Amino acid sequence: MLPWLALALAIVAEVVGTSFLKASQGFTRPLPVLAVVVGYGLSFYFLSLTLETIPIGIAYAVWSGAGLVLITAVGWLAYGQALDLPAVVGMGLILTGVLVLNLFSQAAGH
Repeated sequence: MLPWLALALAIVAEVVGTSFLKASQGFTRPLPVLAVVVGYGLSFYFLSLTLETIPIGIAYAVWSGAGLVLITAVGWLAYGQALDLPAVVGMGLILTGVLVLNLFSQAAGH
């Protein structure tokens, strides 16, 4: 279960880093820039730990899919960015794909 915890931490760190990209205003504000660098650094570190156990395709699918959904939620909640029906359906399809990979694919290493 530890590889999945590391993957969850990688996802959260990536979402934090990406969230602060907008606040950095083109890398002109030092504290948000620091949050971006630390967030991405931690994200890649934790992602690399997962690759000792979880296949790279599965880890990346979960990392990018969950990150996409979470950063979209941050954009909606923190920055007032609109979500229309196609965006919500598309994110649902991405999550469905990640679930299918993890629950049914032999590539997931189950």
